[in-house]
Amino acid sequence: MNSKLQLIVKGLVKDNPTFVLILGMCPTLATTTSAMNGLSMGLATLFVLVLSNMAISAIAPVVPDKVHIPVYIVVIATFVTLLQFLMQAFVPSVYATLGLFIPLIVVNCIVLGRAEAFANKNGIFDSALDGVGVGLGFTLSLTVIGMVREILGSGSVFGWKFIAGDGMLAFVMAPGAFLVLGYLMVLFNKFLAKK
Repeated sequence: MNSKLQLIVKGLVKDNPTFVLILGMCPTLATTTSAMNGLSMGLATLFVLVLSNMAISAIAPVVPDKVHIPVYIVVIATFVTLLQFLMQAFVPSVYATLGLFIPLIVVNCIVLGRAEAFANKNGIFDSALDGVGVGLGFTLSLTVIGMVREILGSGSVFGWKFIAGDGMLAFVMAPGAFLVLGYLMVLFNKFLAKK
């Protein structure tokens, strides 16, 4: 497989932030009450991850070791602020739904972890691909968790109601998030073990 494509596939599967590395649990558990919320949060993180990886890769050679973490946080915060402005302007309903979790992307361990583990040691293009792979892995994970929770909790998916009745309310609440995440992690890792 092409090494560039491997960077993306690695982020989707082997370095999947949710199911393998178990990172970013706060937005994972809190924003996945529906498939749309999971997808929106994943795409927001993907946006910040790709741009911050590229910027950090570009500036890493000139940033002194003593201050690289604060500098990376400022870079990430800049892209999160840009994302907030764009969401408020073009998708205010999504921004209102995700609320507090958008600014928390600044301290999301996925974004800072990829900056520290990959972007500051690799080129801009490879860092962008790493951001795409890990961001897509996170987006896919959040969307799947949101879909399962929405189906079980309200009998719908992406707002489309296909099961009559109210569903099991526990799945759109915190206990349901833990149950769904746990079972999906087991299934994902069993699938990986078979490969």
